Amino acid sequence: MRIIETLKQILDFEIPLWGEHSIQVHNFVTVLFVIVITKIVLWIIKKALFKEYKSKKLDSGTTYAIFQIIRYVLWIIAISLTLEAFGVKITLLLAGSAALLVGVGLGLQQTFNDVVSGIILLSERSIKVGDVLEIDDDVVKIQSIGLRTSRGLDRNDISIIIPNSLITTSKVINWSHQSKRTRFMIVVGVAYGSDVDKVIRLLEESALDHPDIFDASHAEGRLLAFGSSSLDFQLLFFSKNIFRIEKVKSDIRRIIDKKFRENGIVIAFPQLDLHVKSKT
Repeated sequence: MRIIETLKQILDFEIPLWGEHSIQVHNFVTVLFVIVITKIVLWIIKKALFKEYKSKKLDSGTTYAIFQIIRYVLWIIAISLTLEAFGVKITLLLAGSAALLVGVGLGLQQTFNDVVSGIILLSERSIKVGDVLEIDDDVVKIQSIGLRTSRGLDRNDISIIIPNSLITTSKVINWSHQSKRTRFMIVVGVAYGSDVDKVIRLLEESALDHPDIFDASHAEGRLLAFGSSSLDFQLLFFSKNIFRIEKVKSDIRRIIDKKFRENGIVIAFPQLDLHVKSKT
């Protein structure tokens, strides 16, 4: 009984703060307990979600989005309980600062817009971590989606911070939304008089020689048009390497150039005929 009474006295001990205000030890203990429990619950949820991810029931983007939403909700609850433990009434605080919140809201309108957009991205899951997006002519690979901003990596390996409202309000191309493979195209012009069937065969062989080509049966060469100085062809192929596709295209162009040289196919260049008329 003495131990219990001593413990009760310790917990009821008041620590003076300023003026007549003071706080009891049990309030600190409550706050510490709330923080520890929140961290433990988040750790358990994270382990459970990533277990589902490893079992292929959830993809990485969905797993990340669900965990982020749960994390934000739990920390909001934890902060509310912490304030209550210190004697701060949340309802009275919100009611008393309504006018102030309106003023702050007007000043931080864009920030709130970004936060709401972040909640939409995390809940809607139309864009997930690992997706390759084209935003304002920039191609970025999403690395994380936060409550206000998202972080992506461009093709120059430069980290880019993107306001979430830019993603939700702008025209965004998601190269990896429905499928991990995407069809791409390379255009090349050859000199008139070239063997059309031979050119198409060499183009398709050039695509198949690259290791990043997906589904070799869908690599297709086409005669695109009769240009002013060349026969224009296009090579269509599928690849999973969406983010580094410009490097893949460059490699295939080099293979095409090599095969054309070996087979006597001339890559065309613009030509102009100049006629000189004599006055005599």
